[in-house]
Amino acid sequence: MSAVHDPLVSGALLFAVGLVAGTLNVVAGGGSMLTLPVMIFLGLPATVANGTNRVAILVQNVGASWSFHRRGLTSRAWLLLAIPPALVGAVLGTMVAVRIGDVAFQRILALVLVAVAAYTLWRPTPSTGGGATAPPMGVRATGFVMLFFLVGFYGGFLQAGVGFVILAVTTAGGLDLVRGNALKVMLVLAFTIPALILFAWSGKVDWVMGTALAAGNLLGGLLGVRVQILKGHGWVRNVVTVTMVVFAIKLLVGG
Repeated sequence: MSAVHDPLVSGALLFAVGLVAGTLNVVAGGGSMLTLPVMIFLGLPATVANGTNRVAILVQNVGASWSFHRRGLTSRAWLLLAIPPALVGAVLGTMVAVRIGDVAFQRILALVLVAVAAYTLWRPTPSTGGGATAPPMGVRATGFVMLFFLVGFYGGFLQAGVGFVILAVTTAGGLDLVRGNALKVMLVLAFTIPALILFAWSGKVDWVMGTALAAGNLLGGLLGVRVQILKGHGWVRNVVTVTMVVFAIKLLVGG
């Protein structure tokens, strides 16, 4: 697997990929399906790419969270339900991620790419939800706490595709896609903080590449809040899906 040694070329590529990924992450999810393989192809070990990606995710969601909050689309009650279990799950997931080998992680990433690409092609038009803003109560709330713990664990371990999972959970809870996206970016922001700290502590963050990627992700995240949903941009989904399949095949046979 060859690396691009020109820092200007790799920096420009990461910024461009970050711009696309940041937009996708905010309007739906899946941006990390592009950024992780690109960083691996630029020469980063798979586990370092996984940690470096969190720099961009953090910056992107700071901007997106502020933009959603400014528009009054955030729900304090949902955040109080979702963030605590997700934080616990993220710490545990990250601890697993920093201990796994590069080859094993690369294989896991490839399988996730294939699975998400298949889901993207298969999934029906997403439900808009019922527009409710109040979180569930009682036994049903306990179920959602467990779901958000699993979301946090997956987000801490891999991150890639976690947006799709969060939107599925929030839609099941009755939130429409816009409010679901608002909750998603704030939840990801919350659990990315401890994840990034643990990755950095373990020496698995390339801050130069992470900064270039983060600059693109920040602008893409702000753009994604305006776009909101991919309606009218189905061709973007198709391009991303094909790209994920190509990257997955490359990771499986060329790693």
